Amino acid sequence: MKKQFFSILLICCYSFLGFAQQDSAATVSVALDSIKRTFNYQTGSIKLGDNLAEINVPKGFKYLDSQQTSRVLIDLWGNPKETVEGTLGMLIPEQYTPIDKDCWVFNITYETTGYVKDDDADDIDYTELLEQMQEDTKTESEERVKQGYESIALVGWAAAPFYDKEKKVLHWAKEIKFGTTPTNTLNYNIRVLGRKGVLVINAIGEMGQLPIIQPHVPAMTTMLNFSEGSRYSDFNPDIDKVAAYGIGGLIAGKILSKVGLFAIAAKFWKVIIAAIVAGGGFLWNFITGKKAEPKVEETSKEQTPKDDSNKDDTSVVS
Repeated sequence: MKKQFFSILLICCYSFLGFAQQDSAATVSVALDSIKRTFNYQTGSIKLGDNLAEINVPKGFKYLDSQQTSRVLIDLWGNPKETVEGTLGMLIPEQYTPIDKDCWVFNITYETTGYVKDDDADDIDYTELLEQMQEDTKTESEERVKQGYESIALVGWAAAPFYDKEKKVLHWAKEIKFGTTPTNTLNYNIRVLGRKGVLVINAIGEMGQLPIIQPHVPAMTTMLNFSEGSRYSDFNPDIDKVAAYGIGGLIAGKILSKVGLFAIAAKFWKVIIAAIVAGGGFLWNFITGKKAEPKVEETSKEQTPKDDSNKDDTSVVS
């Protein structure tokens, strides 16, 4: 595999040196095709984590493992490294690759939240909850900007929250705006409750893709199954931790704790092309697996300590 990566790297670099002056469009095309060939997809039944759960890849999708998914989220889509830790992989429509302009995906993670009681599900005022989340987003967005990323705003519900008590599955969708980007981003959230935490499935795409993504949500709520001993029904009140919040807390959570996962095709195309023009540094990072850290302009020799006061074990991908 390493030989393949280095061969692809050389092809990309030589393509850049040989054709950048003559045909930049052809150079970009060669580089993107080279990246596409590095992906190794799976289908069928797949074990997740340390026998935590099993996924049955739905028809029409393919699975990218956790290591490859991390590289896609960081190196291709420009997410902060801390936002992708713990990913269990992603599901991609079979006709796309992660660098296709119209691509959308379902990213899978696991949050060790503890056992989430669901007795508050019928009493939540989702309008009031949305207003609270929008205020929290404003505050957290300011910190995001300080770290060198775009501002972000929670526009509203793209699909109102819904909880299935029988299946122990919660799902909702948010409309997100990044900086001055003309097209808003869709973030569709699915949570499958378990004994010690929740499996998290986040659909990442653009608002215009909502009609395409939404029909696949029912399949996503049934494709993941906790292994025996980790199911919601396996909860033992004598030894298991109970989460400090219920269904409402899962929806509100930390709005931006992993907000970078919203970055999608319209954004990463700029990153790829700019990197190729710069001489292939991006391609080196991606092919060798190196993680690029965000660059923040230094304003003084004395750095302000990072504020972790809002970070706690209630943080979830939202």
